[in-house]
Amino acid sequence: MYIDIVPNRSSPPAILLRESFREGKKILKRTIANLSALSLSQAEAIRAVLKGKPLAAVDEVFEIIRSRAHGAVNAIRLAMEHLRLSALLGREACRERDLVLAMIAARVLDPQSKLATTRSWEHSTLGELFGVSDADENELYAALDWLRERQAVIEQRLPKRHLHEGGRVLYDLSSSYFEGESCPLAARGYSRDGKKGLLQVNYGLLTDARGCPVAISAFAGNTTDPETLMAQVDQLQHDFALQSVILVGDRGMISQTQVEALRERAGVAWITALKSGAIRQLAAAGTLQMDLFDERNLFECTDEDFPGERLIACRNPQLAKLRAAKRRQLLAATTTELETVQRMVANGRLKDPDKIGVRVGRVINKYKMAKHVVLDITATQFVFHIDEESVAAEAALDGLYVIRTPLPVAQVSSAEVVLHYKGLSHVEAAFRSLKSDDLQIRPIYHHTEERVRAHLFLCMLAYYVKWHMGEAWRSLLFADEDQERLTQRDPVAPATRSDAALEKVASKRLADGSPAHSFRTLLNELATIVRNTCRRKQASADEALFNIDTTPNPKQQTAFDLIKTIRV
Repeated sequence: MYIDIVPNRSSPPAILLRESFREGKKILKRTIANLSALSLSQAEAIRAVLKGKPLAAVDEVFEIIRSRAHGAVNAIRLAMEHLRLSALLGREACRERDLVLAMIAARVLDPQSKLATTRSWEHSTLGELFGVSDADENELYAALDWLRERQAVIEQRLPKRHLHEGGRVLYDLSSSYFEGESCPLAARGYSRDGKKGLLQVNYGLLTDARGCPVAISAFAGNTTDPETLMAQVDQLQHDFALQSVILVGDRGMISQTQVEALRERAGVAWITALKSGAIRQLAAAGTLQMDLFDERNLFECTDEDFPGERLIACRNPQLAKLRAAKRRQLLAATTTELETVQRMVANGRLKDPDKIGVRVGRVINKYKMAKHVVLDITATQFVFHIDEESVAAEAALDGLYVIRTPLPVAQVSSAEVVLHYKGLSHVEAAFRSLKSDDLQIRPIYHHTEERVRAHLFLCMLAYYVKWHMGEAWRSLLFADEDQERLTQRDPVAPATRSDAALEKVASKRLADGSPAHSFRTLLNELATIVRNTCRRKQASADEALFNIDTTPNPKQQTAFDLIKTIRV
């Protein structure tokens, strides 16, 4: 007798108890009983008994002595394998390379300090999979130094993968605050974290046109954006050996001074935007004819002040409304506080003109509305009014921006220039991911310049892994899968998500009805796959242990399968 499990297309499989018998020269079979009411596990148990196998309760045969989170670590390891990250770091295997790979995986999994990372080796299979379970924090710091020594070599290999001659490179600068006083890079400057008064370190990120990172550079915290640009050009042309490249940077990065320097570099083109002062001059000179925006939101022009360049003027009505509303709010707030100063002067609490001026300056600088406020300060009174002509002149340019580039129209159309400039949003997304709980590049605790540079580079490599995983997992995340439509949309209008993406956001579910995820929650789901370390009951001390991993559910298996599609 034997158990026969017969698949049923639209219903659970039929479980039949059958026997074989001989009739002449033929072997036939007949059904003795229909056991379809049993579960598959019960059927397998009966099948084992009929085969003469002894049965025992699982917990009578062996015991689980340890369980560790495994699925998320395994997904990250698999992604790193498909990215050939070990070969990227160094062609020959060594302890330092294993430690760096483990630190990269740990930062994607759960970013912590080096000490905390070593204390968590046993919380998951990370230490085991990378062979570093015995490493302490001092080894990690030494491996960080090893990584820093190899940064230049690694950053020559990455561009070969992702950059090509004549292609676009996105560049932007950000900063993170610093804990401590001793690092030469730490200085007080413009804080993009809103941490006024704290020391900070600036860092510039180079990515390809998709936002995939290829290099990161560290600068003193008081370095301005334009000061960092030519170092990136040198890196692109000399270190990365690119003869021609299109550099995309925002208007604060590629200013007129930098444009003049770029003109001297053969093979370097740029896409950037004009500052508001230059736009006002174009409007005053009649180069920007505002009535052209009545029928379209984009037109191209030239101006003698920008020889050899195309100027693509764009006007976004929605952006204009937002800026007008913000201006009204700031003017209202400024007026309210200036009226308070007026009352202080009127009741004698403020008498000295210098002190009145200091207090007024504090208000108008707080909201950056000084250009629209006319002041009259004397020893006995303080009077102000809003310059409506100034407000109207600025409002006329609301929603207007002008992209500049020397690229010929035969190479790139006006619409493409605008879309290429808006591609800088990819770098902004990278900075958000680096600074958030995803990778926690901040605050920076290292005290030596080389360690800070190594920390920034390690975080960039972690983002490199996360970026590719996120791209592979688009169909499982809230991300928009229809990326092609972004290249065909109205370049001036705000980007919109596809109907399928909007449906995912609204329903919180995928097309198959399963939950949609963020990158972090999908990692959390994978983390429920655990590795159980087991041993036979009453085993001797020297008897080998064995592992049993949780079987992935369909969503988890899909995530693993998608990771395998990563290609570089």
